[in-house]
Amino acid sequence: MQPQNHRHDNHESPLAAVERQLPEPPVPVANYVPVRQVGNLVFTSGQTPHRNGVLAVRGKLGREVSIEQGQQASAAAVLNCLSALRQHLGSLDRILSVVSLTGYVASADGFVDQPAVINGASLVLEKAFGDKGRHARAAVGVAELPGHAPVEISLIVEV
Repeated sequence: MQPQNHRHDNHESPLAAVERQLPEPPVPVANYVPVRQVGNLVFTSGQTPHRNGVLAVRGKLGREVSIEQGQQASAAAVLNCLSALRQHLGSLDRILSVVSLTGYVASADGFVDQPAVINGASLVLEKAFGDKGRHARAAVGVAELPGHAPVEISLIVEV
């Protein structure tokens, strides 16, 4: 008789696959906390696409940064949000739903595809959490972001 927890396939959950990609939790660079919980809502501070303290890409969408690069940057930024959430919660399994995502896009004059850029982050959340990852969202064009980051992402989740 085989143990009850033996699996016959090598498939891991989508959340586990995303968790394997998480970087070290981001360290605040100013006077704020990465995560703040109020009741059953957990808010992340804005995260940029830093890996190991280095910004993956710099510049503005519509000038130095392509939409595809912006999508990759927003995916990297939301992974930083998830890393901060995992550190705070102990496990991403505690997340009941992703309530809201706010995405800021450093935009050159005339750039209007902010929603396409922020889709990179939204797709990561839907892949990780399925229907629980579908969220309300704002994709906002801004003149500048810290350190010349192309995107910044913040989340609100329910636990």
